[in-house]
Amino acid sequence: MTQPAEQFLSSAKTTMADLNDMTTTTMAGFSKLMELNMATAQAAMAEVSEQMQAGFAIKSPQDLTDVTGLIQPMAEKAAAYGRAVAGIVTETGTALTKATEAKFADMQAQAVASIEAVMKNAPTGSEGAVSAFKNAIAAGQASLATAQSQAKQAMDTAGKQFAAASEMATKATKPASKTK
Repeated sequence: MTQPAEQFLSSAKTTMADLNDMTTTTMAGFSKLMELNMATAQAAMAEVSEQMQAGFAIKSPQDLTDVTGLIQPMAEKAAAYGRAVAGIVTETGTALTKATEAKFADMQAQAVASIEAVMKNAPTGSEGAVSAFKNAIAAGQASLATAQSQAKQAMDTAGKQFAAASEMATKATKPASKTK
C-alpha cells in the first residue's frame, strides 16, 4: 500500500475508536440518568401512596397541619434530583469535552505538521504567502482556544446558577411549610 493510503486507514481506525469511546461515555451517562429516573419514580410512587393514606386518615385540623409538613421534604427531594441530573450531565459533558479537545489537538498538530512539510517545498518567491498562511493558522488556533475557554466558563456559570436556583427553591419552601 502507498503511504497516504496507510495514513488514511490508520486515521480512520483511530477515528472509529475515538467515536466508540465517546459513544460509550454518552451511553454510560444515559444509563445513569435512566437509573436515577427509575429510582426517583419508585420513591415518588411510594411517597404518594403514603401521603394519600395520611390524607385519608385526617380527622382533625391538627392532622391536616401534619400532612402539610410533607411539602418541605418533597421540595428538598426535587432539588436533590435536579442536582443529581445536573451532576450526571456535567460529568458526561466534561468527559466528552476532554476527549474531543484531546483528539482535536492531535488532529490539529498533525494538520499543522503536514502543512509545514508541504510549505518547506514551496516554490521560491512564495515566502510571503507561506508566512500569511502560517499567520492564519495561528490566528485560527487562538480563536479556537478562546472559544473553548468561553464555552467552559459558560458551563461553569450555568452549573453555579442551577445550584443557586435549587438552593433558593429549597429555602423558599421552608417558610411556606412552617407557616401552616
